[in-house]
Amino acid sequence: MTTTQAAPQQQTATPATIGPRIEVFGPAIPRSAEILTPEALEFLTELHRRFAGIRHERLADRQRRRYEIGNGRDPKFRADTRHIREDAEWRVAGPGPGLEDRRVEITGPTDPKMTVNALNSGAKVWLADQEDATSPTWHNVIGGQLSLFDAIRDQLQYTSPEGKEYRVTAEQTPTIVMRPRGWHLVEKHIRYVDAHGQSGAASGSLVDFGLYAFHNARELVARGRGPYFYIAKLESSEEAKLWDDIFTYTEQALGLEHGTIRATVLIETLPAAFEMEEILYVMRDHIAGLNAGRWDYIFSIIKNYRGRGARFVLPDRSEVTMTVPFMRAYTELLVKTAHKRGAHAIGGMSAFIPNRRDPEITRRAEEKVRADKNREANDGFDGTWVAHPDLIPVARAEFDAVLGDRPNQVDRQRDDVEVTAAQLLDVHIGRDVTEAGVRENISIGIRYIEAWLRGIGAAAIDNLMEDAATAEISRSQIWQWIHQDQSTAEGTRITREWVQELVRETVAGFDRFPGDRYDDATELFEDVSLGDNFPTFLTVPAYSRYLVDL
Repeated sequence: MTTTQAAPQQQTATPATIGPRIEVFGPAIPRSAEILTPEALEFLTELHRRFAGIRHERLADRQRRRYEIGNGRDPKFRADTRHIREDAEWRVAGPGPGLEDRRVEITGPTDPKMTVNALNSGAKVWLADQEDATSPTWHNVIGGQLSLFDAIRDQLQYTSPEGKEYRVTAEQTPTIVMRPRGWHLVEKHIRYVDAHGQSGAASGSLVDFGLYAFHNARELVARGRGPYFYIAKLESSEEAKLWDDIFTYTEQALGLEHGTIRATVLIETLPAAFEMEEILYVMRDHIAGLNAGRWDYIFSIIKNYRGRGARFVLPDRSEVTMTVPFMRAYTELLVKTAHKRGAHAIGGMSAFIPNRRDPEITRRAEEKVRADKNREANDGFDGTWVAHPDLIPVARAEFDAVLGDRPNQVDRQRDDVEVTAAQLLDVHIGRDVTEAGVRENISIGIRYIEAWLRGIGAAAIDNLMEDAATAEISRSQIWQWIHQDQSTAEGTRITREWVQELVRETVAGFDRFPGDRYDDATELFEDVSLGDNFPTFLTVPAYSRYLVDL
């Protein structure tokens, strides 16, 4: 590896050498030196030296594909990789130790309290989320690494400001699968300086992955599990190949056997849905499964087709369920593809959550989750996600009924499924946009962004667990409805001016409190939903404007 010199954790730093090196600009937080060690920063430096340039190339590829779709060139199954899809012989590595049975996975951020709750939950797997369920404040980025470091070594303890103690008491804790940030996000508290002295913000993906793998991979293997990752927001097999190369290099650098690292890839973008087999193939030595990331998938469709005319307009978010034809096509293809190659198919998040103070809300939430998980289990999924520990028994019962004592149903081949490109792109649902749907998007979008700006990435809103994906749907639908000259079922034309009036009405009805971020959240929501331009992710401007302390 090359020599790395880290600058002090302060607002500015004067480089001592030309590079390559990593410089840390984030303010010091308790125990951050345990994560940002010279050796860990040296590892981050080498990851960036080898892979940061390719990351930029892959992001440029994304931009070109969005431009092509926007100009009428629909995605399709690739002709140049037909031989991969038609070769019936190859299989993927499959699950590593502790990943054989994934019937219920709990998801959530990595702060100490949520980490303890996840480890005590009784789930088979915990998706330790540094991505959509985490607001990437510097404290959350480093604090999450510390929580995972302690949890893996059975030394995590937490006392809340109110004095409540949180301890891990479960005899069997879930297998940890960590989700780093997507390729599009940067970590501006860390800068990479290349050999020519050129510097830029570090990759959020490489920072999250690199720190976690460097500190914990060998410890996890010693404890009978392994370094496992959920990979988010991929749009092509070339992006997947970049991750696979990173895994291979990491195994070599850390002295791990090839194939020790296992990934589960979220199929949550429209382009990726057309390359599922190719993604499995290029990651075949390291991949365990595919996940149906439903909310980001809906967002991806809106984003890619936002300017393609009224026939691509989706109705109220509540009408875009998993049973509409294009969502059924996507999930059935995912199960078929995963099982064909020996990979797990993991179902998506049902956003409904119980309310321990309201039995009727809890009853309705359990009823909806039960129906959702029953459908997934019978469709062939091997496991599913929940966002709340109280829903684990509900989801587990549905998968137990189908799986019995089997750890999964990978051997169930969906030869009855045939999905065409036209089916994946047929988004006509036959429902209207309603005024209530517009108002709901405004309310959810602003309230979620407000929580995110305060460092909360997973927010309970109206008895739903919302993360960045649902806020993205909310703002992108409004943008599309305006630009496609839509009217509500009640006959009101959806204009920028009308939405601004609804925004003012909505915010006026919020209960304000000291330290709230509603003013900033409203400004940002209007920028990303009412502006002429369409930011590819709302978290990009939100992060740059509000979360970076330099």
